[in-house]
Amino acid sequence: MEETTTPQVPFKNNLHSREFQGHKKKVHSVAWNCIGTKLASGSVDQTARIWHIEPHGHGKVKDIELKGHTDSVDQLCWDPKHADLIATASGDRTVRLWDARSGKCSQQVELSGENINITYKPDGTHIAVGNRDDELTILDVRKFKPIHKRKFGYEVNEIAWNTTGDIFFLTTGNGTVEVLAYPSLKALHTLSAHTAGCYCIAIAPNGRYFAVGSADSLVSLWDLSEMLCVRTFTKLEWPVRTISFNHTGEFIASASEDLFIDISNVESGRTVHQIPCRAAMNSVEWNPKYNLLAYAGDDKNKYQADEGVFRIFGFEST
Repeated sequence: MEETTTPQVPFKNNLHSREFQGHKKKVHSVAWNCIGTKLASGSVDQTARIWHIEPHGHGKVKDIELKGHTDSVDQLCWDPKHADLIATASGDRTVRLWDARSGKCSQQVELSGENINITYKPDGTHIAVGNRDDELTILDVRKFKPIHKRKFGYEVNEIAWNTTGDIFFLTTGNGTVEVLAYPSLKALHTLSAHTAGCYCIAIAPNGRYFAVGSADSLVSLWDLSEMLCVRTFTKLEWPVRTISFNHTGEFIASASEDLFIDISNVESGRTVHQIPCRAAMNSVEWNPKYNLLAYAGDDKNKYQADEGVFRIFGFEST
C-alpha cells in the first residue's frame, strides 16, 4: 500500500538545492557552526573550507581554506559554544583546532593512528576522536592534550555524547551501541541495535531521542531515558552512512548509497520528502536554526573524476 503524506507538508515544492564548489576531491564531511551562519567542509584533497551561508541563499558565497593537513580530512566538528572555532580529524594522525575567521591553525596534536571520527562534548570542554585502529582518545580542549585513551577489541564507528555530556555512545561493527558513563567511561548498557554493523549516530537536539544508522539499511530511533528502540525507518536499501536530526527534532535525514536522501517525520516514521542525489552520500547535517540540509557524497563528473562539491537543500526559489 502506498503511504499518503499528510496535507500540511513542511517541505514545499519550491524548495531547491544550491551547489558549492571549491574542493579538488570528494567531500567527506559537512558541519554547521553553532549559530548556523557558517558551514565547514572537509575533503580528501587534505583541506577543509569554511563557507558563509546566508539563510535565504542570496549572493555570492565567500569561502576560506584551512590548509595544513597532509592527508584526507575525514571529519570535522565545530565548538558548540564558539561560532568560529572548529576541530578537524585527518588520516595524517593529527587533530587540529582552527580559527574560522583567519583560517589559521591554533592548536594541533598528533595521535597514534588515522583519525576518522571526531565530536565535541556539548559544553565545549572535551573532544573525542576515534581512529582506524578502534582507539578512542579524549582531548582536553584548553590544553589540547589527550586525557584519556582506550583501545577497543571490536570495530568502533561513530561516537557521540548525549546533550548533557554525562553519557557517551559508541556505535560498533557488531551491531551494538555501547553506552558508557562520562567521564568514567564505565559501561552502562550494550544495546543490540541492529543485525549488522552500526555506522552512524545522531542525538536529537531536545535530548529525548538518539538514532542509529546501520549496514542493514535501517535507522533505529531510541528513547534516551529508557534506552529502548521506539521505531525504525525503513526507506533506504543500502548501508546507512549518515543521519541528522533537524533543529526542532521533528525530522530526521538519512542517506546511503541509495540515490536519494530520505527526510522522515520522527514521530510518525513517514517520509515527508526525498532529495534526489547522483552518488552515495558521506555526510548530511541540518542547520541548527533553519530547515537547511547540507549534504556531500562521492559525486563524479562526466570524466569520472571527483567533483569536490557539496549541496544545501531548503532554499526557496524566488
